[in-house]
Amino acid sequence: MIETRSAATALNKHKSLQQFFSWLVAEEELDVSPLARVRQPRKRKKLIPIIGEDETRKVLATCDRRTFAGARDEAIIRMFANTGARLSEVANLRLDDLDMSLDTALYHGKGAKDRKVRFGPKTGRALSRYIRIRSQHRGAQLDQLWLAEKGAAPLSDNGIQMMLSRRGHAAGVDHLHAHRWRHTYAHEWKRAGGDTGDLMVVLGWSSDEMPRHYGASAAAERAQETQARLRIGEDV
Repeated sequence: MIETRSAATALNKHKSLQQFFSWLVAEEELDVSPLARVRQPRKRKKLIPIIGEDETRKVLATCDRRTFAGARDEAIIRMFANTGARLSEVANLRLDDLDMSLDTALYHGKGAKDRKVRFGPKTGRALSRYIRIRSQHRGAQLDQLWLAEKGAAPLSDNGIQMMLSRRGHAAGVDHLHAHRWRHTYAHEWKRAGGDTGDLMVVLGWSSDEMPRHYGASAAAERAQETQARLRIGEDV
């Protein structure tokens, strides 16, 4: 399976079979698990590259804010870049999840965990612009914040990902997806000396492993910046 699929897929299958055969042993259907001597496959961690401000500007430049799709897509992209949210969290936003007077959004995260985050002035203006244009849309009566360009239907998370792929291709930015901004958000937070505990709250994490995983893509860059700032061994 490692050769034909991936180590991650093989690892998931191994874990499932391990539980199944352990149950058979406990029920005395088997004396020994066939996986007792089968080593668990190693899952190689892939480093997701961060996305720079120049690349984000190029993607935003493809959005004609005078049109419904352009105004909507700019607001979505700014929400990813400005709040570091998951794809599903942005996709599932409803109109009443936004508080435009306080510049906050209520995200519905994994495990039914809600959290409120702040967004900046540029994101606020993009949201206001989209909401004004949205009021003239056929699906304006729907509760979902993001609407498909045609018809009275909400825009799904898959629809958002397809939009990002199109915008990325038009801007010359390869492999554009929402999680790149999430990694970038964590990187910039750590780079600015932000507290890890606060970052976990903002991004909706409950495991200490997540900040390390999301910061791994740019950890070397931060380490080199720290090394240059500390000037260790330069004053001898």
